[in-house]
Amino acid sequence: MIELKDVNYGYGGADLLVGASLSLGAGSFHFLTGPSGAGKTTLLKLCYRELQASSGRITLFGQDARDMGRDDVSDLRRRVGVVHQDCQFLDHLSLAENVALPLLVSGHASDPGNLKELLGWVGLGDQAGSLPAELSGGERQRAALARAVIMSPDVVIADEPTGNVDWEMSQRLLQLLIELNRMGKTIIIATHDMNLIRAAKAQVSARVVRIKDRRLQIAGADL
Repeated sequence: MIELKDVNYGYGGADLLVGASLSLGAGSFHFLTGPSGAGKTTLLKLCYRELQASSGRITLFGQDARDMGRDDVSDLRRRVGVVHQDCQFLDHLSLAENVALPLLVSGHASDPGNLKELLGWVGLGDQAGSLPAELSGGERQRAALARAVIMSPDVVIADEPTGNVDWEMSQRLLQLLIELNRMGKTIIIATHDMNLIRAAKAQVSARVVRIKDRRLQIAGADL
């Protein structure tokens, strides 16, 4: 579904990633680790063509990322849902309206029943009418996950989704991502939290990828 082969990426004359190769197959579960500034967010952005590689080849659903036009990228964004670490919402819209924005932008009419079911799934059914400022950090992260999956993407990319919440909420978010994986979704999570990775590996077959010294290292079955 998503494949990077010998990918380099840099800016300002310096390489951030060198020779990165990674394959995200259908239904796979990956964790991405590494120190701050190592390039985790950059790698994720390459996976949904927010950035383009300096060299090497990136294939997204069978298409070379370099050959993708505007319509191709738009189609890609419907197949890849992204949960950003600093989830942004429109403050004047309700939680439900914020979650439904991808449907509005893509020209798909929102199904109130499906939206209600989705909010219930992330445990926010009672907060549908709340404004973003009224939500806790954990509620915002769950809302961001709901927004990322409302278009029923094939791949869900989460950049430090538990970085700003406590352990109990981290576990709740992890369970939602595991449920998505069991539905057949491909999941990749960037995180510093090794305890979260161990908790996930007790439930799903997850591969751990580390960025170290600008290169990807596959940790395999053991941490």
